[in-house]
Amino acid sequence: MFKINTTPRFDDELLTVLDFIAEDSINSTLEFHDELIEKLHNTPDNPFMYRKRENVNESIRELIYKGYTIPLYIDEEKKTIFVLGIFNQNLWE
Repeated sequence: MFKINTTPRFDDELLTVLDFIAEDSINSTLEFHDELIEKLHNTPDNPFMYRKRENVNESIRELIYKGYTIPLYIDEEKKTIFVLGIFNQNLWE
């Protein structure tokens, strides 16, 4: 089984997303956060189930959640999934 590590970039971008959602509803913010974290905690069971990023190696996958894309790097040697970031319609590099 894999373990999950979030990157500082993901943590920062998640806070930005949560702040944006909070402008409309605190309850929606809490629901978004809790459901996303639950999805991430379920990822170690089958990390390769998410779509493969085009033109990139097999180790990069994309979890799609409520219109947001969360790129994941799967390090099979270290048995670790790195959560790289979160974005919506903006470009992410």
